[in-house]
Amino acid sequence: MLDSATFLTPAQIVAELDKYIIGQHDAKRNVAIALRNRWRRLHAPQDMQREIVPNNILMIGSTGVGKTEIARRLAAIADAPFTKVEASKFTEVGYVGRDVESMVRDLAEQAVNLVKQRRKEAVKSQAAQAVEDSILDALIPPLPGAGSSVVKPGLGFGGSPAGPDEMPSSDLELNERTRERFREKLRRGELEERFIEIKVQQSGGPGIGMMGGPAGLDEASLQGLQDMLGSMMPKKTRKRKVSIAEARKILLDEEAAKLIDMDEVKDEAIRLAENAGIIFIDEIDKVASASASKGGPDVSREGVQRDLLPIVEGSAVTTKYGVVNTDHILFIAAGAFHVSKPSDLIPELQGRFPIRVELQSLTKEDFYRILKDPKNALTKQYEALLKAEDVELTFDDAALEQLASIAFEVNSEVENIGARRLHTVMSRLLNDILFDVPDRIGANAHIQVTRELVEQRLQGMVRNRDLSQYIL
Repeated sequence: MLDSATFLTPAQIVAELDKYIIGQHDAKRNVAIALRNRWRRLHAPQDMQREIVPNNILMIGSTGVGKTEIARRLAAIADAPFTKVEASKFTEVGYVGRDVESMVRDLAEQAVNLVKQRRKEAVKSQAAQAVEDSILDALIPPLPGAGSSVVKPGLGFGGSPAGPDEMPSSDLELNERTRERFREKLRRGELEERFIEIKVQQSGGPGIGMMGGPAGLDEASLQGLQDMLGSMMPKKTRKRKVSIAEARKILLDEEAAKLIDMDEVKDEAIRLAENAGIIFIDEIDKVASASASKGGPDVSREGVQRDLLPIVEGSAVTTKYGVVNTDHILFIAAGAFHVSKPSDLIPELQGRFPIRVELQSLTKEDFYRILKDPKNALTKQYEALLKAEDVELTFDDAALEQLASIAFEVNSEVENIGARRLHTVMSRLLNDILFDVPDRIGANAHIQVTRELVEQRLQGMVRNRDLSQYIL
């Protein structure tokens, strides 16, 4: 949570982002400050907390330079609810399409899922005990009356020690001893492949259909009405025959859900969304147009901006979990701004994104580091994929330099799609190898990617000026 004394400092946040994203130091510094400011606000005097508003950020840069990845990793670092939306998908009120408030409803949904997951972890051991009892009941059903006269493991009915070779004095004691032996086997994992029959709740299916819903009912209210009607319907169960290993997973979710108070979950999720939520609005440049302000054909774009404005500056949005105030949600907008300019946004919306960061285009050196340094580097991903086939894949430094050079050159010649170009280049380089494993290249093989191999498979593309016929 944000009020933790161990919340990361700006420098530590940047260091965490550096593990996954190469370069873009200015952008990382600004998002790190914005994230730390949330912790600072919650530790400010009570009367000032409401007054301190987040400094929303506008990221400007071409595709593939890391805008979305920075925002996504930032949310992961803070363990905060995060939702990504595209401004071009929204339409002005009165048109068919998504309304801007749906982004806040999506954020509330993410917050509820996050809180539910935390609560499930907290009751995991308690739920696991209940699951063990349910599995045991399916294996060795308890005898009637066992609940009132349960025999403690290893004890007879008089409380005296009962040895393993001692004959049980009744069916009840025999049943209890058998259950305890099977409980030990369950805990040792000896029965995971055995099949048992369990009762599981049937999923709600597609839900209750409402053709448009009653007049004047918005999307959130309609969804809430559907959920309410769905909860009133009797819960149906059905029997399934599954392995004990699978039964554990199914029953664990059900038992954990029984131990969680959903009203508390909703209240905590609303607080989390309001104080820690991050909404990333991508392609904001698509709703910015110089012609819109002159009443041209793109006038609806300005309508979307005006609909965004109250959400970004702070308003109350009704969701099916409750009302979410957007005053302290951090908004990060991003766009390439190749055709339009940030100044083409309406002045009121510009004012709501006071921090502007221009992300730099990736250089040849950046591509080399992207292939080598991040924890989720493409080279490490492909190594992990082939390791699953017991094939070792390694890359020479010279090969990485050549791959970086080719990706940079292709971006310059065709279209600059940033780091995404590396996916295309790596795929073309390794496709034959991936196809040949394991039929022609068997287990325990070692494949070394050298500069010569890269040149042999990719250099022909770079020599051809019309590269679009090779790489889209």
